Amino acid sequence: MTIYICGDSTAASYTPEQAPITGWGQVLPVFLPGVRVENRAMAGRSTKSFLCEGRLQKIETELSPGDLLLIQFTHNDNNELVWRHTDPWTSFYHNLEIYVDTAMLHQARPVLLTPICRRCWQEGKLMDMHGEYPNVIRALAAQRNVPLIDIYEMSTAYVGKLGEEESKKLYMHVEPGVFPAYPNGLTDDTHTRRPGAEAYARMTADALKEMGLV
Repeated sequence: MTIYICGDSTAASYTPEQAPITGWGQVLPVFLPGVRVENRAMAGRSTKSFLCEGRLQKIETELSPGDLLLIQFTHNDNNELVWRHTDPWTSFYHNLEIYVDTAMLHQARPVLLTPICRRCWQEGKLMDMHGEYPNVIRALAAQRNVPLIDIYEMSTAYVGKLGEEESKKLYMHVEPGVFPAYPNGLTDDTHTRRPGAEAYARMTADALKEMGLV
């Protein structure tokens, strides 16, 4: 069995030169020893642009019966750029159906994932930054009887439990002069460092095990 990951920068793999940014898909194999993981997530992609670039089509040529196709988008689907943007209950929903149908066509198992949460605190409250997109993913999973890993719900609870200050350690809060890729430092509450990637990869791996998919 091979696990294929379709997604965006939050799941993508990065080189050592790009440290400390780390996607959860990059470290998923750590929590699933002995399972082959093909991380095809790519920064900046939405359900639309991933399809338009032929990335799902490439995976389709490799899918075998019993493989898993993990599908996680949202961060770029709500982007205003026309080549990325999708509407939650129309184009986003229908695009996700293409991923699901592609897996099923080849007797692979599609698994839908909601997005990881953005670490956006306002007046001591963790804000919802994804709107209707997670609800669309949940609805499609229920309607098509597709396994769902609600990482948005789990990550929101985890970040909320850690609190505003401690949760910075999960995301790309980088001091100037520490990492060559970020000489001026960075404050980024969307992308994760290794601790955040490991937390979300562990949630994913545990859910796959609990559902009997691995």
